[in-house]
Order: sequence, then structure tokens, then C-alpha cells
Amino acid sequence: MKTKANPGLIPMRKRWFFALWLTLMVVGHAMAEDRLFSSNTPQLEDGKIVYRQYCASCHGTQGEGMPNWEGQNALGELPAPPHGPEGHTWKHSDAMLYRIIAEGWRDPWNKTDRLTMPAYQEILAPTEIRDVVNYLKSLWTQEQRRHQADESAENPFPIQTEIPPE
Repeated sequence: MKTKANPGLIPMRKRWFFALWLTLMVVGHAMAEDRLFSSNTPQLEDGKIVYRQYCASCHGTQGEGMPNWEGQNALGELPAPPHGPEGHTWKHSDAMLYRIIAEGWRDPWNKTDRLTMPAYQEILAPTEIRDVVNYLKSLWTQEQRRHQADESAENPFPIQTEIPPE
């Protein structure tokens, strides 16, 4: 007499296949994240070069920011923040970071009216601004990059249209 298997149990072969599939998905995702933020990519190297030329004088060569960046200085302005894990850059979307670099920034808590972060849209090409933002991502933890990617899902980099020279 043939007995029927318990229909509530998943056969061993299916469980093994599911475990293998799940492992491959997790490992693949982790490898993709590491590849995306590898410091060996040309765009990240380009971003690092642009960052060091235009940003490091205020934000530090390693993205460490100015001393006492969380409090106002003698002018009533907040000094340049760090871009590493201890800062807050990772909390902003790609669109916001692009806009801050392109248009400049005046912190709303500053007592002066000037842009404490200068505008670079007349100096840097759109691809250079993107490269800088992507370089900054290499300074963050994986968890911060995931949070920032979630922020950027609905607020990505602006779409650039190339205007042909006249």
C-alpha cells in the first residue's frame, strides 16, 4: 500500500533549492553593492579628483569637514560638514546633492545671507557633479548607502540634455 506524503511539508529537494536560490540572491546583491562602490571605477576616480580640486579645501581631503561643524562660527554660519559616515550628506537624495553642488547652499540657520557653499554649475559639467556625488557615496557605510539609495529612488539625479554647440 502506497502512503501519501504529508501535503503540509515541503519536500527536502525543494527546501534545498530554495536555500540555494536565497543564498545566491543575497551574495549576488552584496557583490553588486561592492562593485557599485568600488574605488577602482573610473567615475569614482574622476569624482575623487574633482572633489579634491574643488571641495577638499572646505570639506577636507578625506571628507572630514571643518572643526566644530555642528555649531555656528563667529560669523553665525555653520562650517562645512563632513561627508563621511559621521556627517549627514548620506541622508540626502541624489537630486538634492546635485542641486546643492550646482546651485550652492546657504544653511537656513546661518545668520548671514551669503551662500556658504558656492555654486558650481558654471564651473563643473553635469557629469562631474554626478561623479563627485558618487565619490561621496564611497565614504559612507553600506547601511548609509542603502538609505541614500532609498531617498534617491524617487529623487534621482536630474536628467541632463546635451545642447549641441552652435
